[in-house]
Amino acid sequence: MAKQQVKISWKDKMAFSADVNGHEIMLDAAEKAGGENRGPRPKPLMLAALAGCTGMDVISILKKMRVGVDDFNVIVEGDLTEEHPKQFSKMHVIYEFKGKDLPMDKLKKAVSLSEERYCGVSATYRQAMELTSEIKVSE
Repeated sequence: MAKQQVKISWKDKMAFSADVNGHEIMLDAAEKAGGENRGPRPKPLMLAALAGCTGMDVISILKKMRVGVDDFNVIVEGDLTEEHPKQFSKMHVIYEFKGKDLPMDKLKKAVSLSEERYCGVSATYRQAMELTSEIKVSE
């Protein structure tokens, strides 16, 4: 079993520096929570992890299918519970493709393969909450 590790180091107030694959990410709280807003909060990074994981999968799969897109965005919306500990109860992924004459069947297949087979983040999150998605295409 492969292990991955992330180390965070407390800087001051509510700021932490995270070493992720040799890249530094600053995490901080909002000013109203005692931070200085020097970086993102931890929970939105969960949304970014899902977007990045599935986005990389979809682009890789589409390249193998020889489908070229002009532009591609992944938006992830998360619903947080009201009670503490505030946690995501649902995430919704929106795949935005831009290009001319894009084959919808191949876009759906790439998204499906990512969601059901390849994206480890979505596989992990699916055990904890509802995950939904949609595909939007524009020229």
